[in-house]
Amino acid sequence: MISIPFNIGLDLFPMLAAVLAAASCGVLGNFLVLRRLSLMGDAISHSVLPGLVIAFLLTQARSPVVMFGGAALAGVATVVLVELVKKLGRVEPGAAMGVVFSLLFALGVLLIEQAAVRHVDLDADCVLHGQLETLAWYSAPATWGELVSWQTLDAVPRQVVVLAVTCALAIAFVVVLFKELRIAAFDPGLATAQGYSATLLHYLLMVFVAAATVAAFEAVGSILVIAMLICPAATARLLTDRLRTQVVLSVVLAVMSGVGGYIAASAVPAALGKDSVNAAGSIALVAGLLLVVAIVASPSHGLVTKMLRQRALSRRVALDDLIAALYRAAEVGTSDPTRQQPQPQPRPQPRPQPRPPTQTFRTPRGGGTPRRAARLAVRRGLVRQGDGGGLILTESGRELAAALVRRHRLWERYLVDRAGLPPDHVHETAELLEHLKPSPADGPTTDPHGRPIP
Repeated sequence: MISIPFNIGLDLFPMLAAVLAAASCGVLGNFLVLRRLSLMGDAISHSVLPGLVIAFLLTQARSPVVMFGGAALAGVATVVLVELVKKLGRVEPGAAMGVVFSLLFALGVLLIEQAAVRHVDLDADCVLHGQLETLAWYSAPATWGELVSWQTLDAVPRQVVVLAVTCALAIAFVVVLFKELRIAAFDPGLATAQGYSATLLHYLLMVFVAAATVAAFEAVGSILVIAMLICPAATARLLTDRLRTQVVLSVVLAVMSGVGGYIAASAVPAALGKDSVNAAGSIALVAGLLLVVAIVASPSHGLVTKMLRQRALSRRVALDDLIAALYRAAEVGTSDPTRQQPQPQPRPQPRPQPRPPTQTFRTPRGGGTPRRAARLAVRRGLVRQGDGGGLILTESGRELAAALVRRHRLWERYLVDRAGLPPDHVHETAELLEHLKPSPADGPTTDPHGRPIP
């Protein structure tokens, strides 16, 4: 059994930092996902590194204001450079972002190694992997009751304070400008036409992404922060089609990732007799696992749901084709196409299975088969078995088949009269469109081949 140990001094501030970093990145990541700019978060998370180094070299200080200023300028420079490369180089946005962030990140690593800044804790290990474990509170109170006091406020680490302010500003930015951000995300041209500068909103969003990225450096690192920017938003996008609900869900999923990942970093290895793993990596792993679960089991966009819908559609198409074939066979005055004359048998035989009209039945796509369609039609009371195991339409089956054939022939008439197709080229297309519902009440009385429309 996995136990969940929690120590106020060792775990409170690191977990709080993880939750705040995840929430601030998760709420902003929605608009990166919607605008197909997921790689922009990765680009900014890498390209702010030279901004941090240059800001430190110019000021010889690591105050939050200086670091934020350097990161924000680097983030805006990244956006500008991406736009320039995309327009001047005529390349796709993904390629432009990849080129820019690779070059800027390489520049940042080069500055760290060569510009005499390795004697401070602004090193590659801090930037890449984060330092959640350094936020431990060694003078923590012994009980939860002593936690709420002024001494607690004085003991809050600077990183947690910066993350809290960044998270509050990010949420306020999304709440205040939600309508404008929504319009700009789906239709930048419409936003500009209504008086909202889509370009200004884009740059504001990038500044906040840069701020969230630099604030999360000491928590989850510049590489792993991309998981918090994208995974919660992408997971929420699979669970809902409403943006407001998606934003709320992304924050909830980000908090779940932060708490669950931090706990799993120590609880799961301890249960297996191993040492604890990096908390930032565990948080990213939990966020990825939540995304995988949503991809598989989402009620609207999951693989299982799509498979079930495809199977149901295949069955309905097979059933429609079966009763339509029976209707057409009866319409031309032929006998039941599945009717078989009984053959003399030396002993009683088991009752034959219903057989569809194989000569006129089109095998549907997606797994539906004529025999399955026949069994389904019998269960639903649309057909009944005739002598010899053939199928005959019931009254309800005839009504349903007549509506289906009506739609087919109306589509044929439309394709000939309105689309200008020759009559011998419309059957296959109409056979696909006939499954759309409903059919109009009024229309022509005959199809292009002269057959009456029911």
